[in-house]
Amino acid sequence: MQGPLGDIVVLDLSRALAGPHAAQMLGDLGAKVIKVEHPAGGDESRGWGPPFVGPEQDISTYFLSANRNKQSVAVDMKTDEGKALVERLVRQSDVLIENFRSGVLDRLGFPVERLRELNPRLVVLSITGFGHDGPEGGRPGYDQIAQGEAGLMSLTGPSPDEPYRVGASIGDVLAGMYGAYGVLAALHERARTGKGAVVRTSLLAAITGVHAYHGTAWTVGGQVPRANGNHHASIAPYGAFRCADGMVQIAAANDALWRKVATLLDIDPDLPQYATNRDRFAHRDDLIRDMETALAKHDRAHWLAELDRLGVPAGAIRSIDEVYEWEQTRSQGLVVEVDHPVLGTISLPGPPLRFDGAPPFPHTAPPALGQHNDEVLVWLEERER
Repeated sequence: MQGPLGDIVVLDLSRALAGPHAAQMLGDLGAKVIKVEHPAGGDESRGWGPPFVGPEQDISTYFLSANRNKQSVAVDMKTDEGKALVERLVRQSDVLIENFRSGVLDRLGFPVERLRELNPRLVVLSITGFGHDGPEGGRPGYDQIAQGEAGLMSLTGPSPDEPYRVGASIGDVLAGMYGAYGVLAALHERARTGKGAVVRTSLLAAITGVHAYHGTAWTVGGQVPRANGNHHASIAPYGAFRCADGMVQIAAANDALWRKVATLLDIDPDLPQYATNRDRFAHRDDLIRDMETALAKHDRAHWLAELDRLGVPAGAIRSIDEVYEWEQTRSQGLVVEVDHPVLGTISLPGPPLRFDGAPPFPHTAPPALGQHNDEVLVWLEERER
């Protein structure tokens, strides 16, 4: 048994990103994850690209991002043979993850009542687009649609008139994270009660769940937050500023930090319009202009060094390739090496958690479609005996 979930079996019936991400998180913690895919093409994200890689240019890097530490079994759940195999797997699993549209799993013959009959200890994670019930619970959901419906796009972009999607599929990833979090809580409860549970989340819930202060600005303050470009909605100065060769990010989240920044840039910190955060935010356009006038005198490297010397939170805006080549990223285990059955040794984004004192976890590559059919059947027969 390796990892804190080394004794847990996860049956992953999900596809695309939200469900697979939840299952991958559990696999990163040591769970045995069995991914059930349709024999004709498998998880739909296997066809999403570019980029595609491999000798035949047919392996999706999108799929590779959400399916490490899993075994793949090709099963047609619409056939009697497929249903029988899934029933056997359900009996031997601790967790089942699905993100079908509402009602699809029922039509396949596996409503919650049937799952409970097969395995009363089973924890079921169900991820939908907009919730499993309510007036619009049956709507299909994809990330960008949910970003718009859940208000995130109204907060993102250069101005209220230009809503932008977040560049990453943040709704899918957040739903997977919330789902894994819920599964762990249900497993903990099962240890006390002996009974499984159904955990539900959605893209709508996940995105709404991270509104944070934007949510209370409306629910308590009565103000509708709007997009602020690259500057914070409540704090100034906090954002991206132009210097001689690009942009530098500066976060002066309190008056002490502001005084350091102001002194460095030769701005009087006690000017009435800049004395407090409330004043600075009210005059933010003037503040940005004054700061960028001073920052234009030197390049990014100069300002980052000076801000670091003063203990002011600041940073660059890195491209994705720079992030994965950055030694700090690699030092945190955020890049892992795995052996892929076709690609050989490849680098993947690594898990965001580390446990002090735990040995390095031997990650496995995202599987080829049906790669583990025989292996899982042997394991299943041994469990059943």
